[in-house]
Amino acid sequence: MKTKFNELLEFPCVLNFKIMGVAVPNLPDLIIAVLQKDTPADYVPTIKPSSKGNYHSVSIPIKVTSQAHIEKLYKELSAIEEVRYVL
Repeated sequence: MKTKFNELLEFPCVLNFKIMGVAVPNLPDLIIAVLQKDTPADYVPTIKPSSKGNYHSVSIPIKVTSQAHIEKLYKELSAIEEVRYVL
């Protein structure tokens, strides 16, 4: 990825990741399982259903340590089958 996070942010910092995926009951658990591998912490996700209830938006503040860390999290979260977008 060609991002400029290292020019825009001072590390370490907390970024709010928004992950949108299929509305399955275990979506937050799948996301937190990925996060616990690289960034162990006590996560408290905020979950908002879409208007039709087919999708959920999961917001989680995550402490990131570098541009590479951000990019790795984006790739790993995007690899979850139920996830559609990572912002």
